[in-house]
Amino acid sequence: MFDLATNPDSAVRTQMVGILLAAGHGRRYTDAAAGQDKLVAELPDGTPVVVAAAASLQAAAARVVAVTRADNERVARLLAEAGCEVVTTGPDADGMGDSLAIAARHALRTCAPGIASCLVALGDMPWIRPETCLRIARQALDHPVVVPAWNGLRGHPVAFHRSIWPSLAALTGDVGARGVLARHGATELAVDDPGIRADVDTPADLAGARQDGPGASR
Repeated sequence: MFDLATNPDSAVRTQMVGILLAAGHGRRYTDAAAGQDKLVAELPDGTPVVVAAAASLQAAAARVVAVTRADNERVARLLAEAGCEVVTTGPDADGMGDSLAIAARHALRTCAPGIASCLVALGDMPWIRPETCLRIARQALDHPVVVPAWNGLRGHPVAFHRSIWPSLAALTGDVGARGVLARHGATELAVDDPGIRADVDTPADLAGARQDGPGASR
């Protein structure tokens, strides 16, 4: 098991800032689970989904900025207790692009000059291995954009060099960073980790992961 306390790549972590996007509504999960929030749903060991996602990111970034909705105090509290720096979306934010832009602008204002890249992960992806995040962070020291791939399929988290943050800060809506990836290109890093493709969209995703492992059917 990955041990953050004995992680030999502490120098890599100090050059990374993690960005955890946890401001979505998760309406498919909510509709199927009588109003429950997928981000606070518990994994078999009792860890909330969003806390597990943050923990994997913290393996590769000494500082993690988590973006939450202003009206989701429970998620904000859980992430703050987990050691994340929480920023909230404004009333006009509508989608992943807006959330990523908020985080990028915050990072541009607050990150020390020695922070070389950001590592962007999603709050509903709790099965990414910490070692995978760390491998991506290492690669990001030599490449402007790094994206992991499992069985030839791209996933998360994605690393972006600091020079690209202004492009992230200009995003809007629910498009995410696809346009940024298209403009700058990306270095693919093959990983043996189905967790990079596995998110929690419905309660069935949690049930399936308990039986078959994350991403088994993806």
